[in-house]
Amino acid sequence: MIEKFIKNELSLKRWRSFKRRRLAVVSCIIFLIMLVATFISPFLANSKPILMKYKGTYYFPVVKDYHPRNFGITDILSVDYRRIKLGEDDFSVWPIIKWNPNESNQNVANYPSPPSDINLLGTDDRGRDVLTRLLYGFKYSIIYAFVVWLITTVLGAIVGAIMGFFGGKIDFLGQRIIEILQTMPQFFILLTLIAIYKPNLPLLIFVSCFLGWIPMSYYIRAEFLKNRKRDFVEAAKSLGASTPSILFKHILPNSLTPLITFAPFIIAGNISALAGLDYLGFGLPVPTPSWGELLNQAQKNFTTAWWLAFYPSLALFSTLFLLSIIGSGVRDAIDPNA
Repeated sequence: MIEKFIKNELSLKRWRSFKRRRLAVVSCIIFLIMLVATFISPFLANSKPILMKYKGTYYFPVVKDYHPRNFGITDILSVDYRRIKLGEDDFSVWPIIKWNPNESNQNVANYPSPPSDINLLGTDDRGRDVLTRLLYGFKYSIIYAFVVWLITTVLGAIVGAIMGFFGGKIDFLGQRIIEILQTMPQFFILLTLIAIYKPNLPLLIFVSCFLGWIPMSYYIRAEFLKNRKRDFVEAAKSLGASTPSILFKHILPNSLTPLITFAPFIIAGNISALAGLDYLGFGLPVPTPSWGELLNQAQKNFTTAWWLAFYPSLALFSTLFLLSIIGSGVRDAIDPNA
């Protein structure tokens, strides 16, 4: 089906080469399933029913908040859907996991509690379901990783394209500026900003992108230096094509190999980076679900709560492993000598 939308012969050849690497294809399918699961996580793990019929009226609590009076509740301001008594004609359709990421299980003696029929992967040090927080936490990890990759790739491609195409003084000056920027301590900049502002996802993305575009600019610069004297570029110039057109319409499509090849590895690195920041306490604000925050709890409860170390580590390792296999498959498919 995908082949119908691929018009370029070289791209079609690369796609068929990627399909022949079955481990990479299987890894890609599993990773896509993980993506779908985390983005529909409210329908998979929640303390609210997906659909509910109560006294002849249908409700969709997962996507809409309802006033307690709709269910005859007058003594509290929030609805505990587990305690609503349904009539004979009433029903409710619940998610697979009946916990939201910030809800504590009040029916266990101690926190963190071990895996059980109620909490399949146990609870954390506040009684929250570990499986639910892993499921929700992946969404923040992949959003951070993808947005940082996208922004750094675009910035690196623009800067690298300008330096590689024009060369000479522009290239020399650009390289010196980049060398100065590389000396700036990104981690200490992050600590300074966190000390001034409350840490949040946009702030972490900004700091990560501030200098994160530099490595990609080197690769794009090298590609443009190699391609700027090719025959198709000279032909475009002779036809009167503008400089932006030559840069981004003619040379860039023929210089995308490093962008595509490194994408899975960069995304994997960004996921690890966010987990590391959360582990150190410099990442997402509490109580945002986070894999790194669970690992931080595991360190504090290492001798009594093995599940806090095992399951988040397994989730992180599996994700990075899948992305590495996908990246290797993409690299081999693009490699002309493969």
